[in-house]
Amino acid sequence: MVVHLLVPATPEILATPRVGFVVSRAVGPAVTRNLVKRRLRHLARERTAGLPPHGMLVVRALPAAAMATFAELSEELDRCLDKARGGSAGSPAKGATP
Repeated sequence: MVVHLLVPATPEILATPRVGFVVSRAVGPAVTRNLVKRRLRHLARERTAGLPPHGMLVVRALPAAAMATFAELSEELDRCLDKARGGSAGSPAKGATP
């Protein structure tokens, strides 16, 4: 999975963090893509408190997400978020699996 975190220089634009998901056809058929999106949505909901209040997060699922368990997706999302938070404010930060 790939995570992009943007913290805008003007925080008054957004009052709460926003999260978006990109799950392409490469992940699998519609049923699989929807399952991955539901899992990621649930995991992201639990982690929005740790995001900047005006941050924008995009989570892109890679094809391996189709075979990942819920626990594996959780660990990967945590790892990517930790990496993305290490970026400088005002610029997009990115965390990705090799």
